[in-house]
Amino acid sequence: MQPYGVNQLRKMFLEFFESKGHLAMKSFSLVPHNDKSLLLINSGMAPLKPYFTGQEIPPRTRVTTCQKCIRTGDIENVGKTARHGTFFEMLGNFSFGDYFKEEAIEWSWEFLTEVVGLDPERLYPSIYENDDEAFEIWNKKMGIPAERIFRFGKEDNFWEHGSGPCGPCSEIYYDRGEKYGCGKPGCTVGCECDRYMEIWNNVFTQFDNDGNGNYSELEQKNIDTGMGLERLASVVQDVDSIFDVDTIKALRDHVSKLANKEYGKDYNTDVSLRVITDHVRSVTFMISDGIMPSNEGRGYVLRRLLRRACRHGRLLGIEGNFLPELAETVIAGSKDGYPELEEKKEFILKVIAKEEEQFNKTIDQGLGILSDMIASMEEKGEKTLSGEDAFRLYDTYGFPLDLTKEILEEKDLDVDEEGFHAAMEIQRKTARDAREVTNYMGADVTVYESIDPSVTSKFVGYDNLTYESNVTVLTSETAVVDALSDGERGTVFVEETPFYATSGGQEADTGVIRTADGEFKVEDTIKLLGGKIGHVGIVTKGMIKVADKATLEVNAEKRALSARNHSATHLLQKALRMVLGNHVEQAGSSVNEDRLRFDFTHFSAMTAEELEKVEKIVNDAIQKALPVVIKNMPIEEAKKTGAQALFGEKYGDVVRVVNMGDFSVEFCGGTHVSNTSEIMALKIVSESGVAAGVRRIEALTSEGLLKYYSDLENKLRDAAKLLKTTPDTISEKIAHLQAENKSLNSELESLKSKMAQDAAGDIMNQVKEISGVKLLAAELDGVDMNGLRDLGDQMKEKLGDGVVVLASGNDGKVSLMVMATDGAMKKGAHAGNLVKAIAGCVGGGGGGRPNMAQAGGKNPAGIADALKKAEEVLSEQLA
Repeated sequence: MQPYGVNQLRKMFLEFFESKGHLAMKSFSLVPHNDKSLLLINSGMAPLKPYFTGQEIPPRTRVTTCQKCIRTGDIENVGKTARHGTFFEMLGNFSFGDYFKEEAIEWSWEFLTEVVGLDPERLYPSIYENDDEAFEIWNKKMGIPAERIFRFGKEDNFWEHGSGPCGPCSEIYYDRGEKYGCGKPGCTVGCECDRYMEIWNNVFTQFDNDGNGNYSELEQKNIDTGMGLERLASVVQDVDSIFDVDTIKALRDHVSKLANKEYGKDYNTDVSLRVITDHVRSVTFMISDGIMPSNEGRGYVLRRLLRRACRHGRLLGIEGNFLPELAETVIAGSKDGYPELEEKKEFILKVIAKEEEQFNKTIDQGLGILSDMIASMEEKGEKTLSGEDAFRLYDTYGFPLDLTKEILEEKDLDVDEEGFHAAMEIQRKTARDAREVTNYMGADVTVYESIDPSVTSKFVGYDNLTYESNVTVLTSETAVVDALSDGERGTVFVEETPFYATSGGQEADTGVIRTADGEFKVEDTIKLLGGKIGHVGIVTKGMIKVADKATLEVNAEKRALSARNHSATHLLQKALRMVLGNHVEQAGSSVNEDRLRFDFTHFSAMTAEELEKVEKIVNDAIQKALPVVIKNMPIEEAKKTGAQALFGEKYGDVVRVVNMGDFSVEFCGGTHVSNTSEIMALKIVSESGVAAGVRRIEALTSEGLLKYYSDLENKLRDAAKLLKTTPDTISEKIAHLQAENKSLNSELESLKSKMAQDAAGDIMNQVKEISGVKLLAAELDGVDMNGLRDLGDQMKEKLGDGVVVLASGNDGKVSLMVMATDGAMKKGAHAGNLVKAIAGCVGGGGGGRPNMAQAGGKNPAGIADALKKAEEVLSEQLA
């Protein structure tokens, strides 16, 4: 057996199943499509669910993939063992109602023994305990002796996920030899040790579970297989774990070199080396699929993995930012199978660098917060940090529990681990409770699931705004129906439609569908599984029936305005890349007839100069009246033209390429102008941040821009009218009013100060001495807080050394102000604590620093009590 590398094994697997009539599909994105049950794709079959359920017709009944996957359920164990990891590649071959058990078993054995060259004597199949059919195939057809076929129960060898398709499994185990075993007598397949490794799993999907434990035979039986690529590589290369296979070892060695540490010498060091190795693979692939760091969902998983890797770098003593350098090694090792890694390299490295830099600042903040917590514990004589505080450090600053424990142990302190886990469980429960009720696909259960999967729609709206077609399906809001009557809401499906469904950020067309007997107002157009396009709205006249011939008429004005805004986003993206750099990628957009919104990857707010440059570049392209040429071409040919693809988007073999002169070339399925001059002009009205590393521009074109300027002109005219001037002299008028206002304010402050002085009169005769410290506690009439502060400063100076307490009632409200000199503070006086203690007398509260504090209240009748209490409180402070 040759020690094939990871990239070789992937290629061998896909080519083998192609030779068996399978369509080799590229790995789907890690971001699930139309599946709310998953945060991230975690198995080879997950993105193929619509084909298994019959909601979509597969491109071929035999398919093979190598699917990138992420599982984070046991993230806390990653690194602690050589088994656990978050990122892996899953090899799979699938049959959708085509072949079944016999071929699946035969081909798995053929690939492992004849293609890869594994020793048949070291391979052991297992079956579900009641699956005699699989036993017969293994025993009679494949010639495996009965004693080498293991029967396991439902827990091990029956795949099901709640209600829906399910079935028995047949796994294949490989005996890695005694050196990997536990040495116990009777060690065999099923033992917990590392000797017998399960490398292949055939799932025979032949039943339907109704959710209550009742199983019925499926008419269409399917095959779903899975084999971990890294696990297969560890067997073929005869190495201890996935961390020792060629591509992953190259990454692990790079981490060791940066840390100047040798792998296999120290357990704690190995844990950190493995964590970084695994996590940097995950984050590199996640970012390549358009996932950005954030505090929720997929973005939070990414952020957590990245921060764990950062922290373990610190534990290893790696200085400075190091993750981008490691990501380059990931890209170099995996780009053969995933060319998008190389295509997005600059962007991936930039996102990782930015997030690592931010975390290095955050972790220092967290260390500061933990220091404050420790100081508070020591002050109170406590030895255990509360679980809530430990969880706050974890949740807010990314401090895993073991880091908090490590720091506390250095000071002979402990942490309430039970309380930490209880706080984490509360958060998990909250997240679970917030999940929506979904079906097997993880999508909201809707009426559309009842439609025959063979029903499909063709979009003909690029060249037509009016079109005739036949109604194929009608639904009300709850059921598939034969007709919809006047006033009823529902969805109309036709064979061919000119209506554009919401997609790629462009909002849907609206309009009217007319038949001989009725009229339907289209309020929304939606894309559904299986290529269906639904026209959602209400019957406004008569009745619409299945099989009716219908005339579909798109709102032409809305379409034209939307097209202008959509085309403008293409010009905008190109201009942003020219001004900011090639790291700019579209991160989302929303386009309708009124305005456009464009989200893009960038790591700081744009300057006024940058925005001005972008706007000018776009408007120059509009003024040049560039022709917009649209062609359909094979994806590989399209890539050679340099066409910009939408980040994280899955494309078919043929793509639609939109050329705007030689200025902008993009993949796009949306509707566009025929010449850039139709856009008229573009105005950026705002630029803001929406997530870490993602900025948003909102802009207007054509009619929307004219309306914006018209509204602006009206506002300017109204403002001029209020200022009793004309729009062209409004600036001079405002400058004049500001100068006048400043003069009046100065005069007002001067009068208020004089009034405060008059109100104070000669209050120095109210000075008392408390334990050797002078106290001036006095009430003044009608003086605001600013006046009290000014007077306080003056009185403090006259006092020389002591405490000033001033109170004033004004319109039913009370202002309290306390000041203490340095000498008084040295003897124990504290203005903040004093004002807190007396504020209750006036029905309020407040606080401040030791030298100056203030409070407010609603009970002027309590001022005398407050001033009297000030003497008592100061006396206690000085005791």
